[in-house]
Amino acid sequence: MDLSPTSKDKKKTMKQSMLLCCKLYISESRNKDALDSIERAAKLDPETVIVNKFEDRAYNRVRYTLVSYIAHDATGCPIYSPLQQTVLAMAEAAYATINLELHSGAHPRLGVVDDIVFHPLARASLDEASWLAKTVAADIGNRFQGGYAKTWLFLFHVPVFLYAAAHSSGKALDTIRRELGYYRPNLMGNQWAGWAQPEVLPEKPDEGPNLVSRARGVAMIGARPWVATYNVPIMSTDVSATRRIAQMVSARGGGLPTVQTLGLVHGEDSTEIACMLLEPNSIGAERVQSRVEMLAAQEGLDVEKGYFTDFSPEMIAERYMKLISSDVN
Repeated sequence: MDLSPTSKDKKKTMKQSMLLCCKLYISESRNKDALDSIERAAKLDPETVIVNKFEDRAYNRVRYTLVSYIAHDATGCPIYSPLQQTVLAMAEAAYATINLELHSGAHPRLGVVDDIVFHPLARASLDEASWLAKTVAADIGNRFQGGYAKTWLFLFHVPVFLYAAAHSSGKALDTIRRELGYYRPNLMGNQWAGWAQPEVLPEKPDEGPNLVSRARGVAMIGARPWVATYNVPIMSTDVSATRRIAQMVSARGGGLPTVQTLGLVHGEDSTEIACMLLEPNSIGAERVQSRVEMLAAQEGLDVEKGYFTDFSPEMIAERYMKLISSDVN
């Protein structure tokens, strides 16, 4: 039974609906043909909008920020979002054009489609974001219907690990990543190349098989309240010093609560502290910047002003409404 609304119903829902945001992280930024294919797939449904794209060639990683509405049945349960088919189409394009065994970069990753996270926007709830995360996870892990018109079936069977609100016990993303060896570089002490983990996973995935395709890797899919990503450049090639600073800034290292960090090589003449601010309204970028500058000064290192890698949730919702309105008109 097809529960998808008619075109007329979808347009009506779109104008008065709750919105979900999806951040889709893909392990590629140097292959233009691959990115073009992924972005063509994203445009198959005009009701999903790419509101932002962040590429980093040193990390060989790209993030797409997507927004669309979520529709409900008569009882108020979520039943449909254009994001579902758009994310699957983009994932299919990524798996078809990117081989993880041939990939390398200065940022850790465990899969071609490395991370998919859903955030509620405006009046949407975390439960609705979680529903969509689990729906997409089941598709990628077990069925994965590729092709916008659903005229054929492409079975990928990619192992999927759920996290945060999408996981039955709220398991944290960084916990799963540690269990799978995400943070351990396997090339020159500061790079990640190919698939370096066992093909039989040490932990059972929430969806999909225990056996990993070395060309595709695994995927993390979660739902959580808004998380800000903020990177601070360190004007030094001493990645050991940058990692020490990153550790002392992070909650795990006894630093700022709700802040997670990575110290990474970033290009030929600098390093960078990549930060996830899990509660940005409580511990924001200014406090992170101040702490990094203080610790870097103790190491005798210069620090540049950090930068956000995405817009605020308010700006994302605003950009979506402007872009969708121009398409409708």
